[in-house]
Amino acid sequence: MVGPKRHFLPLLFLSLSAFFFLFLCHSYFSSHNSNTNFIHSLQKSNPIANPRFPNSPNFTFIIKVLAFNRLDSLSRCLRSLAAADYLSDRIHLHIYIDHFSPGNNDSLQLDSKLDGSHRILGFVDAFEWRFGEKLVHYRTENVGLQAQWLEAWWPSSDDEFAFVVEDDLEVSPLYYKFLRSLIMNFYYNASNFSPSVYGASLQRPRFVPGKHGNKIQLDSGTRLFFYQIVGTWGQLLFPKPWKEFRLWYDKHKAKGIKPFLDGMVTTGWYKKMGERIWTPWFIKFIHSRGYFNIYTNFLRERALSVSHRDAGVNYGKTAGPDSQLLDETSLDFSLFEMPPLSNLKWYDFCFREVHPGRVIGSVDELGSILYAVQKQETIIFVSLFGASESVTRNMLCHFERLNIWNYILMGPESDLLLDLSRRGHPVINADKFFNNIKAYKSIPSRYSNAELIKEILVKAYVIKSCLGFRYNSWMVDVNMLFIRSDLFLETIDPTYDFYVGKNFKLFYVRGSSSAKKFWVDDLLSKITEMVDDSRKVALPGDGIHFVYMAAKLMEQKGVRIKRVDETSFSVKIGADGVNQSSFGDGKKMVFWSTEIGPNLIQMQLQESGMWILDSDSSCMAVVCHRS
Repeated sequence: MVGPKRHFLPLLFLSLSAFFFLFLCHSYFSSHNSNTNFIHSLQKSNPIANPRFPNSPNFTFIIKVLAFNRLDSLSRCLRSLAAADYLSDRIHLHIYIDHFSPGNNDSLQLDSKLDGSHRILGFVDAFEWRFGEKLVHYRTENVGLQAQWLEAWWPSSDDEFAFVVEDDLEVSPLYYKFLRSLIMNFYYNASNFSPSVYGASLQRPRFVPGKHGNKIQLDSGTRLFFYQIVGTWGQLLFPKPWKEFRLWYDKHKAKGIKPFLDGMVTTGWYKKMGERIWTPWFIKFIHSRGYFNIYTNFLRERALSVSHRDAGVNYGKTAGPDSQLLDETSLDFSLFEMPPLSNLKWYDFCFREVHPGRVIGSVDELGSILYAVQKQETIIFVSLFGASESVTRNMLCHFERLNIWNYILMGPESDLLLDLSRRGHPVINADKFFNNIKAYKSIPSRYSNAELIKEILVKAYVIKSCLGFRYNSWMVDVNMLFIRSDLFLETIDPTYDFYVGKNFKLFYVRGSSSAKKFWVDDLLSKITEMVDDSRKVALPGDGIHFVYMAAKLMEQKGVRIKRVDETSFSVKIGADGVNQSSFGDGKKMVFWSTEIGPNLIQMQLQESGMWILDSDSSCMAVVCHRS
């Protein structure tokens, strides 16, 4: 029995060792899986993760290749896509092959076209895509370029992105790493995210669609910037704006509304080519929403995507590559360095710089904006108190038409005010501004006319700030429209510091030392005293407003005021309509009573040709004025 026991002990030791090893392995992997699950749960609960963490957050990236009958082009495109660095990420490839149109072809032509389509299908079937799923969609009939784009993608989530390329495109091996950095920094990073951005174009910016717009001129230090125009040569699309566009397109197409936008070269394209192209639809949409695209500026005609401009829908004959492809050998700067959103510049369809996000909530914040917007040391303050959205937007369309940019809008906090700021209009949030006035932190609840008091005080302190910089200031309401722009640039009689309208709330203050002294030392304190006693501030219906109160106090102090009869240079509209012959020489304004409802105002302005807002509440035209 001694022998068998000696053989059994080593076997028992080996068994126990194996058991202990398996136990350790199980414990390790269980712990590792638990930690992994915990990390994944954190990633799901916090989708805005560290951009430097390579596997977070999880998003889906789909390449959408749009092809037709150009085998050589498609071959070059797919090979360049397959040569890119995808960082071990899973990337899907979807290829859409449009069918040829039979037309009146004879049998030989049909056989040739069939053979061409089958050769493309054979190449695509044999093409190896080792980075993720490959999907081929071969259409049964010819749908054209518009349907190829619009039907290629419906995002399955807010974390799915589409990179759309036409078949004559060639991409840099660096393109995905760059787009991934953009997604992480401008989509998932909260400090750099803007709801105004719909995607990113990799093509070299060359085209300004607004007629008479500025040339694209960027300094050598600008690598990234925002520009409204969509790019069709390598366009990354964000999911939410694309869904919004598709629903907008469906609505407008079903109602027979055309994507006409006056002042744009692309409208002429649409009138010539019709539904063969899709970009005028998208351009009209992003104009109505005030959206922007990310663009690159790599100098020396370099880009991460190059169109070879092969013969097809857009080109009658091959034009050759539009740019030089940027790759590792020509990379002489930090490609993946992403500046903060606040450092980037924004440009509209005229390649005119736009300044979104200027919301003024205090006297200190107002000071920095005054210098930026003033023209000939004059600033127009437009009161939005009690104004309707449509009338306000129509007025801003007229400002664009007349090249008036030296204005600041003011009104109570609202979705409209924030949207106007997002689109680049400077605004004063009157609620925040009032709360930051040192003399007033709140209005006692016993005041039944709190909004009127707030409006009066904000306007008074805004003019005080203007006088501090020696700027002239106009105070106007949105019940006025300007036919000409010289009203605010004409010579003012220097013997008067104050101009007051006789019929409506038109108010002008000259930026003189005498006006400043009177406003700060006398008038402001009197206005403050008056609003301290609610009995002295009547309700709006009693006709009391800022201009009336300021003029009354100035008269009491013996200040010289220039009373302006607006009827001499204005046209009044009302319930009875307006005589078209009234719009003669010398007429500079159209005005109406604040008691008229917005629907009637719109109808009367339409009859007089002064309503230039479309059904999307956006301007009917893009008007470019060279800088």
